Amino acid sequence: MAQQVIQLDQEKLSCSICLDLLKEPVTIPCGHSYCMSCIKTCWDEGDQKKTHSCPQCRQSFTPRPALVKNIMFAELVEEVKKANRSTSPDHFYAGPGDVACDFCTGRKLKAFKSCLVCLASYCEQHLQPHYDVGPLKKHMLVEATSKLLENICSHHNEVMKIFCRTDQQCICYLCSMDEHKGHDTVSAVAERAEKQTELGVSRYKIQRRIQDREKDVKVLQQEVEAINISSDEAVSKSEKIFTDLIRLIEERRSEVKQQIRSHQKTEVSRITELEEKLQQEITELRRKDADLAQLSHTEDHFHFLNNYSSLSHLSEATHLPSINPQSQQYIEDVTAAVSEVRDKLQAVLNEEWGKVSWTVTHVEVLPLQGEPKTRAEFLRYSQEITLDSNTAHTRLSLCDRNRKATLKSEFQLYPSHPDRFLELWQVLSKEGLTEHCYWEVKWSGMVSIAVAYKDISRTGPRNYCRFGYNDKSWALRCYSGSYEFRHNNNCTSISGPQSSRIGVYLDHRAGTLSFYSVSRTMNLLHRVQTTFTQPLYPGLWLPGSAGDTAELCELK
Repeated sequence: MAQQVIQLDQEKLSCSICLDLLKEPVTIPCGHSYCMSCIKTCWDEGDQKKTHSCPQCRQSFTPRPALVKNIMFAELVEEVKKANRSTSPDHFYAGPGDVACDFCTGRKLKAFKSCLVCLASYCEQHLQPHYDVGPLKKHMLVEATSKLLENICSHHNEVMKIFCRTDQQCICYLCSMDEHKGHDTVSAVAERAEKQTELGVSRYKIQRRIQDREKDVKVLQQEVEAINISSDEAVSKSEKIFTDLIRLIEERRSEVKQQIRSHQKTEVSRITELEEKLQQEITELRRKDADLAQLSHTEDHFHFLNNYSSLSHLSEATHLPSINPQSQQYIEDVTAAVSEVRDKLQAVLNEEWGKVSWTVTHVEVLPLQGEPKTRAEFLRYSQEITLDSNTAHTRLSLCDRNRKATLKSEFQLYPSHPDRFLELWQVLSKEGLTEHCYWEVKWSGMVSIAVAYKDISRTGPRNYCRFGYNDKSWALRCYSGSYEFRHNNNCTSISGPQSSRIGVYLDHRAGTLSFYSVSRTMNLLHRVQTTFTQPLYPGLWLPGSAGDTAELCELK
């Protein structure tokens, strides 16, 4: 009877044009319903004749009626489709990914249960003897699984009911008398009970860590909110202060605003990155907790024991750096400095502005111990850096585990790559730096030792991609008897002790980049104070002649 009702609904909910169930049903003014695409096609053909009529009753309409989806018909069509699917015999047969009944002949039905004693799976019909026959009632039934053969010993073809604690694996009773003789063995049931208790402890630790990480995320979110509020207030106050002096200090006002926003962006970006890492860890912990929860409810001891070790392993927690209190102090000090300038600037503009500029530039997040002084202190921040062969110009030969670059007269056979420098004999490192870092370069001939943003141009006008000639790179050029520093094509000549080894110290967050002549002592050649907005990649440029070399030193 239900089948007849469904058949009747299908007839009533069919389109008389395509004779199929209505798709996006629409009802026209005469009351008949069609698929939207069918009636549109029909009426599009009638546009040339300027007539639009119902294909069933032939009633004409002028102008062409607007078509609107009939929601009620659409819902009825979906119900009919669902009813058809649920009553289809295919619903009960085993398909790809399903566990099939081992006793069905011909087309097999889906298995309802698996027997750990018979090592077979049964549909509801063939499972009935396990409920009716006395000896079969004692068999252990579990949810249908395709992993029954995992419970059979591959050596003795016996059911594995014993767990060897010595080798941490399931074995059969013959194994316990053979290669596992003398080992610490217990029944699989007993081992499962013990591991179940350990599983509960692991879940408890995971849940506690999730709670701790959620608290950490909340603290980070609060810090972001505080930084945003403080930054907005600082910008607002600075705008009001500078209104009185707008004709004299328009340029300075823009600088202060830009520096505050840059600080805000840097801090928010840093905290957001930490938050994302914590959220990823929380997601992974939730997934592991869900896997352990699922494992804890499985009735198959062998499946449980085979998977427990890999699932219960808990990785180290993400290290959360301490929150830097100087971030808020930065905002307060900038505002105070601007207020002081407002009171004094009219009389001594040039003299007092230097103090403001110094305050804005140097209220920064520096490590408590300051910049290192001795080479031993610098070496604490040393990091292994390698050159990226995908960026190297074809005149540069890389060797010594991609740490040394040599300028050659012949071209090297590098594959084509979008990151490769095409105009200048330059190369960048693989590593992007965002924290404290120190490295040394041993050079001969003429070399530019640089850092650059990864998006520096690889081709085009030379100043776009040449280290030191644009706003995306900073470079110290070393050649016989002299040094010079360049950034954004501004050149500074530098005098200092000659050395074939140059040390570079970067404090990315503080915006400090320092170059040192390294010999028995560390001699500062040049220091940059700015705001870095992206990770920095160490780079080398050999603009001299064939045979010039630059090598990233291995620091121990």
